[in-house]
Amino acid sequence: MSSSTQNLIPQLHLGNTFGALFIGVIFAAILFGLSNIQAFVYFQSHKGTKVLFPKLAVVLLWIFDALHLFLIVHCVYYYLVVHYADISTLTEMVWSFKLQIVIDVVIVYGVHLLYFHRICIFAKGRSKVLPIAVGVIVISGSGVGIALIWALYRCHMFSDLIKIEWAIFMALGTIAFVDFVIASSLCYLLAISRTGFSK
Repeated sequence: MSSSTQNLIPQLHLGNTFGALFIGVIFAAILFGLSNIQAFVYFQSHKGTKVLFPKLAVVLLWIFDALHLFLIVHCVYYYLVVHYADISTLTEMVWSFKLQIVIDVVIVYGVHLLYFHRICIFAKGRSKVLPIAVGVIVISGSGVGIALIWALYRCHMFSDLIKIEWAIFMALGTIAFVDFVIASSLCYLLAISRTGFSK
């Protein structure tokens, strides 16, 4: 390419935008490998267990995690390879970007439901109010995820994300709050389940 042709293409600095996405894909692939190991260890240690619900939940979460990795790889490939230096395309949202947010919400809600199931198991005979309170909070948190998806699918350009900052911050804050409620509930149930024996 001659220097006169190179001068016609504006210099794109993708390091702090799409470069960050590329680094995120690398970390997501590493974390997907760790979740593969966790699933393998889970199934190896629960071979004789006949309870189907937890195994099915682990398989579904693994499938959603694999789909999530596929979608973010597609998103980065679309921007950095297929449409490299196409400025008009770099500002538009690709379908895989939006769909991976939906998968994120499903994964987070699924994990919250699994922990809620664990709280219900531990709370039997100890507390009747705690599972109901945690269940209401977990179900309310799913409504915030649905609001985020609704707001996101109304956006077509990355600049539109500024208009839905409220939905992004509310979803992230709600996820953190539900995680805190679940963790504190499990700590409480473990604390009241202590026996009098030091061993």
